[in-house]
Amino acid sequence: MEGSIRVLHVDDEPDFLDLVATMLEDEGGRFVVETATTASEALKKLDGAVDCVVSDFEMPGLDGLELLAAVREEEPNLPFILYTARGSESIASEAISSGVTDYLEKAGGTEQYTVLANRIENAVEQYWAERRAATLDRIRSTVRDVNQALVRSRNRADL
Repeated sequence: MEGSIRVLHVDDEPDFLDLVATMLEDEGGRFVVETATTASEALKKLDGAVDCVVSDFEMPGLDGLELLAAVREEEPNLPFILYTARGSESIASEAISSGVTDYLEKAGGTEQYTVLANRIENAVEQYWAERRAATLDRIRSTVRDVNQALVRSRNRADL
């Protein structure tokens, strides 16, 4: 993968936001982490400059799944990882059926940040590959249309 991975981390605990940002930014120097303490603040930061959203589930106002729904309206394919301390099978099931890219429970120890970093990298790599494929498809389609127009032209004026 090339370039930095821009992550928007949403959690209502500022100290945890700072810790995760530090740990991710220390994971190979690939991550640039922006933070938001509310879902509404996070939605204001979705301006095409984010490669992945990592969100807590329980937050005041919109919860993580409601944020996911709002993000999907703006950016349908943007990777979204639900990263929560209050995990359960029912929340995981609802998250998956709602279209979350990945689901991860917060755990003790520093290895959880390595796991989170790997999940983000994998999701973003797939997202970037899909965007590149879509761009190439648009280019191929345009080239095909131009070629067909050239073949159909009968004279210089048609060109």
